[in-house]
Amino acid sequence: MRCVKIKLTEAETVKSALSGQGFLAKGYKPLKTKVHLYLPILKKVPGMDTLSMTFQRREKKEGFKEALTKRLNNLELKKIKTSMDILGTIAILEIDKGLRTKQKLIARTLLKTNESIKTVVRKKGEHQGVYRTQDYDYLAGEKTFETIHKENGASFFLDIRNAYFSPRLSTERLRICKQIKKKETVLVMFSGIGAYPLVLAKNTQAKEIYGIEINPDACEYAEKNLQLNKTTNIFLRCGDVREVVPHLGKTFDRILMPLPYEAERYFPLLPSISKKGTIVHYYAIAKEEEFPTQKQKVINAFPKAIIKDVVKCGQPKPRTYRICVDFEL
Repeated sequence: MRCVKIKLTEAETVKSALSGQGFLAKGYKPLKTKVHLYLPILKKVPGMDTLSMTFQRREKKEGFKEALTKRLNNLELKKIKTSMDILGTIAILEIDKGLRTKQKLIARTLLKTNESIKTVVRKKGEHQGVYRTQDYDYLAGEKTFETIHKENGASFFLDIRNAYFSPRLSTERLRICKQIKKKETVLVMFSGIGAYPLVLAKNTQAKEIYGIEINPDACEYAEKNLQLNKTTNIFLRCGDVREVVPHLGKTFDRILMPLPYEAERYFPLLPSISKKGTIVHYYAIAKEEEFPTQKQKVINAFPKAIIKDVVKCGQPKPRTYRICVDFEL
């Protein structure tokens, strides 16, 4: 059977991408060595070598959606959102208002059909405030909001209520990793629980990685995550980026600005911490027709900047994207 060979450190991200794009052959057990994972595929994946191996079939288990067909009527099934965020052992559901009376039934069904999930919660509203925190309702399973999430070879200990973290950015974090050259000094603004710094530390040969975060709860978890991952080249600062940056006394080879709705407000800080050739990753939220406007914002602030790329790295709303503008100063 056709398959692709990937590094274990990239397994979760690549597997999710292959599955989402219809390449992954489901119903088979992947083969694993100490450093690689072999995934069965339905068709050739562009840019990846194809191998041939024998795979065992998995025992077919009742899936979440299949199980719900026995518990909900057709009208209710049409309102079900089966997509969800999974952070460690916690599943985060979005449940239609018309299904709130059935939300605990839905949560218990998910627990029965997915052994890796131990807790199910429901998202309440949007991210709020300076700290971009989110409220949740507990629905079923172990009553906890803390978990350890693994991604790209790094582990993140967090309380999902107290700090912003998105597993949907795992592919984007890996994309940045692949651009980082040996011995680079990197700054991550708005570094949260340390997700970007830790993934960069685990997957690159960066010399130093600095992270700045204003949320004290996120800072506390970030410090714990440095110990959890045994990293030695990450340096964290807790405080407002505008107050911390002037006191760093350093220039950086690469600067990340992952605060989509407000990052441009921090453009004035860049000249004092950049050098010729510094690469900046500026994140924004925009509709596709607004992409040129985001590029122009960069040029207006830095007339000599070279736009390297504009990359879609998420879709928070219909026709609206999280984008990253990569540019060189």
